[in-house]
Amino acid sequence: MIRRIGYVLIVALLLSSCGAKKRRTTQQKGAPVIRNSESTDTNSSTDTKGDAGLYPMPEDTGRFERFYISDTQDYIETFAEIAQYEMRAYGIPASITLAQGILESGSGRGELTLKTNNHFGIKCHAGWEGEFDFHDDDAKGECFRKYNHPMYSFRDHSIFLSTRSRYAFLFNYKRDDYKKWAYGLRQAGYATDRKYPQKLIALIEKYDLHKYDEEVVENGLSTIREPKRYEVFTHTVKKGDTLYGISRRYDISVDELRRLNNLNDNIISIGQILNIRKAQ
Repeated sequence: MIRRIGYVLIVALLLSSCGAKKRRTTQQKGAPVIRNSESTDTNSSTDTKGDAGLYPMPEDTGRFERFYISDTQDYIETFAEIAQYEMRAYGIPASITLAQGILESGSGRGELTLKTNNHFGIKCHAGWEGEFDFHDDDAKGECFRKYNHPMYSFRDHSIFLSTRSRYAFLFNYKRDDYKKWAYGLRQAGYATDRKYPQKLIALIEKYDLHKYDEEVVENGLSTIREPKRYEVFTHTVKKGDTLYGISRRYDISVDELRRLNNLNDNIISIGQILNIRKAQ
């Protein structure tokens, strides 16, 4: 279920160069912000187009969209359908996409993700012409891709894997064989952590993420619904406000309000800023 992802999207669904010249993308109105950002090793014979044309990417408004994720389960509910769309379009198991997103982004709450919407730790690499930011990772001040919306990050992740020859062998695996994919990603050099495959598999099995692969494989298009659209905004608490009253005003449950704002009880204070999301 997509956010819940406060999408101001027109979706049926839902990246900067670190060379001598750091370029930022300019884009015509209505054109997808995602560039097919292959580097010099992009010689894969894999069909990378798939069914990507089934849904358009949202127009890039130039505004950085922030998302409020309360925990891992909220992350899964927010991005599961996006991962399923990308699975149908590019053949990457939705479970792998979700597990990588959870691990690399800290369930959407990691420092890098919060400032770049980069959910997969993808660095700039040669040929990247989109936005970027710097973050300490394997080395100090490394260049990472930056996106105005998480959907662009999910799409770039699909393009990144499907257009590089070192990942080509992964697409010979069954689309729902998440264990082979997990070990294959480590073999191809996606991560330096020796325990990377085990970590992905543990996340997939803990949260039953493989069910999203099974839905796509077994049911095809029938399981992929148009994502729900949400509006994300804030409310400043005023005198006389209660959590219950605010929930009634915005047609959102008290439990959802508490989850979005990491509240342990119903106590709020004047001037406090609450995150709200409302289905459009």
